[in-house]
Amino acid sequence: MPSTQSYGSWPSPIDAALAASHDGRPEYAGAVGDELWWTEPRPAEAGRRALVRRAADGTTTELPAPWNARSRVIEYGGQPWAGTERTQGGPLIVFVHFDDQRLYAYEPDGDRAPWPLTPVSPVGGGLRWADPRPHPGRGPAGEVWCVLEEFTGDAPTELRRVLAAVPLDGSAAEDRTAVRELTDVRHRFVTAPEVSPDGRRAAWIGWDHPRMPWDGTEVLVAAIGDDGTFHDVRTLAGGPDESVPQIQWAPDGRLLLASDRSGWWNLYRLDPDSGATEELCPREEEFAGPLWKIGLAWFRPLENGLIATIHGKGTTTLGILDPETGGLVDAAGPWTEWAATLTVRGSQVIGVAASPHSAYEIVELDTATGHTRIIGAPHEDAVDPAYYPQPVVRTFTGPGGREIHAQVYPPRNPGHTGPDGELPPYVVWAHGGPTGHAALVLDLEIAYFTSRGIGVAEVNYGGSAGYGRDYRNRLREQWGVVDVEDCAAVAGALAAEGTADPGRLAIRGGSAGGWTSAASLTGTDVYACGTVIYPILDLAGWGTDETHDFESQYLESLVGPLAEVPERYRERSPVTRTDRLTVPFLLLQGEDDPICPPVQCERFLAAVEGRGIPHAYRTYPGEGHGFRRADTMIDAVESELSLYAQVFGFERSDVPPLELKK
Repeated sequence: MPSTQSYGSWPSPIDAALAASHDGRPEYAGAVGDELWWTEPRPAEAGRRALVRRAADGTTTELPAPWNARSRVIEYGGQPWAGTERTQGGPLIVFVHFDDQRLYAYEPDGDRAPWPLTPVSPVGGGLRWADPRPHPGRGPAGEVWCVLEEFTGDAPTELRRVLAAVPLDGSAAEDRTAVRELTDVRHRFVTAPEVSPDGRRAAWIGWDHPRMPWDGTEVLVAAIGDDGTFHDVRTLAGGPDESVPQIQWAPDGRLLLASDRSGWWNLYRLDPDSGATEELCPREEEFAGPLWKIGLAWFRPLENGLIATIHGKGTTTLGILDPETGGLVDAAGPWTEWAATLTVRGSQVIGVAASPHSAYEIVELDTATGHTRIIGAPHEDAVDPAYYPQPVVRTFTGPGGREIHAQVYPPRNPGHTGPDGELPPYVVWAHGGPTGHAALVLDLEIAYFTSRGIGVAEVNYGGSAGYGRDYRNRLREQWGVVDVEDCAAVAGALAAEGTADPGRLAIRGGSAGGWTSAASLTGTDVYACGTVIYPILDLAGWGTDETHDFESQYLESLVGPLAEVPERYRERSPVTRTDRLTVPFLLLQGEDDPICPPVQCERFLAAVEGRGIPHAYRTYPGEGHGFRRADTMIDAVESELSLYAQVFGFERSDVPPLELKK
């Protein structure tokens, strides 16, 4: 019989250390012959990404510390490794080491440590690499083709990105001139070249400021000359108002692509000679997503002509598409979200998937039998699943009758219930991006709160991915308006229907979600407090020289051209609206964040000073944009819980008291 205890004060076996140890997910799965490789987070090891190998016999090993397979191209990174199967000596792996951003070669069956393939540059952020593609037949020892991001000055926008070839013999490790540039056709942003099955053509994606890749991209194709450079570059598809986030050659030499020309990211097949294009499976669903990292993969062709594809609206599943008939057969299984990292190996498709009851794990689909199985990073219940929340997928009504998608996680604890007549506190979670998406998956950080009697509502506000281009475009020039209104509408609806205590509502979010949280606290009276994590707080500063190149002109679409509407930048910025702030807040910030730097928080705190608003500011050395270290995540979530305990009026003796200054 559950005991009765005030919401928020319930004991729970899901502590901050447990939640931190399960943070992150496997990424960038890929096949090398009969082997499978991927990267995996290691929060207890200063947040490094381990490169994991699953051998043909099923045994798993990893490249040990200090090696950290993670790229910083466009700061969000991308595919950091690639491998090739050799006839002698076993596989050869090429990967980006986070600490110096150099490309390294590695023979996992050899007896030497990884060795560098590229030099270090003293200029700005140096030389960075992403999305490597080995080409063993090029040059005396072979090459790897990839995206090179090269800084030309100290400012974060003084750089260029090119398609480059790095020799595998190590000759470029000390000599930058040994790196070959593959084409002189330039875009501000590029993906690595995909080589056609006959080896005669290369295709890639490019785009330029002020567009983001979900606004518009171009698909380019070129002939590969005998000298290994690209000639006769042509634009095949895309444009300013058409987003193509992935391309892939089919075995028959036609080009597969995902495009949102219909209003949804659907799949197409294009003849590179005639330009004829076929829509393969027209649906009001997404078959791709926003290209936040270089080298994401939502679909892959199989040798038999079928296409493995992730698709869905709101949630996603893995399906096998017959491009000749448009027939789509979905894989069986409990998973509600598939990450954008598919690979194929013969008739097998491998991806990374999760569900509301399981964290992300490596899943294999055998298309010959239709059977699925977990082959890596298997989910294991660290506590009784009765402590996991039971999400409810809901659609709310916002201003003007617009739909708002959300997942609601009510408090859940098998040993406790709230007193009669008491409503639970709720925290609205605003995701980052803002062209991001809150996935319907098990998150122990959410369970940390719900198992203590605090509800969580994840809001996929207007602007979120997963619901078509019109839904994404709701946020154009409306950032700080639509996102704030949608979160408030969900919070208000939960209070009005008797699900949540209207006097104990909070909002929290990181990055763009941190912006929405701060804009909500300074623009509405809905919330009793808020947690603001590595946020954007001053639009004018962030939109000029206080962020990285990738998003340096993002505000041109989210807010409007700065030169034309400077007053809008001032009026919407939380830093200029602190006079409207009346409730306690917690600021959490990494000290080494190049995307949302600490100066944004410092400017906000200076504006708040002397106003008597209870607040706390926690900073973390060695952390960038997104917390990865276990000790950081433990302190952050315990500080957040202490804030809610003090504001909502319940006792928590299991976390250090957070000192709130005025």
